[in-house]
Amino acid sequence: MVNLLIDAYQYFLANQSRFWAATTQHLWISAAALSISIAAGLPTGIWTAHQTRIGQWTINLFGALRLVPSLAVLFLVQPYLGIGMLPALVALTLLAVPPILIATYAGIRSVDPGVREAARGMGMTAGQVLWRVELPLALPSIVGGVRTAAVEVIASATLAAFIGGGGLGIFITRGYALFDTRIMLVGAIPVAFLALTTELLLGWVQRRLASSVGATT
Repeated sequence: MVNLLIDAYQYFLANQSRFWAATTQHLWISAAALSISIAAGLPTGIWTAHQTRIGQWTINLFGALRLVPSLAVLFLVQPYLGIGMLPALVALTLLAVPPILIATYAGIRSVDPGVREAARGMGMTAGQVLWRVELPLALPSIVGGVRTAAVEVIASATLAAFIGGGGLGIFITRGYALFDTRIMLVGAIPVAFLALTTELLLGWVQRRLASSVGATT
């Protein structure tokens, strides 16, 4: 195993320019997909949480979408969007929206109704209740959803290489095609590191927010 890691490191040294270009692509497509997902999932989750009749149906629908493999989504959109980064971005966004939406819904719904009533009794409007009461209390749950989505997106962004979207998956697919494990490791190890780092960082943020919310309630 040690010799394999040494061989992978030597391959990395010989292909640094391609590695850093692929890493930049990987980070860009992951950040773009996550940003779009937050922009879409957060307001939709807030709206869904306030729709008593259709809220649960919407959550069940998006929960079912999480069962669809990202690779299947990738190949479903590819005939319509062609190859390259765009279909990969669409597939990753569809992958990341459900956990953010569901976590936002759960966070808003978990707010104590008595707290809402007290805020309204103080003369707050619906918008003020949302921004000053509901969102601050729901923030740990929302960050938890973003945390799940970010890790899934970083890991799944390797699939972009299958349709010419670039990223670190290039090394994984090339190594698999050549039956060369050292090349696969050059792509797999950085992806695992990025996913683990994101998990730990956002997990720490979520715990800090949860502690702050607990201290104020």
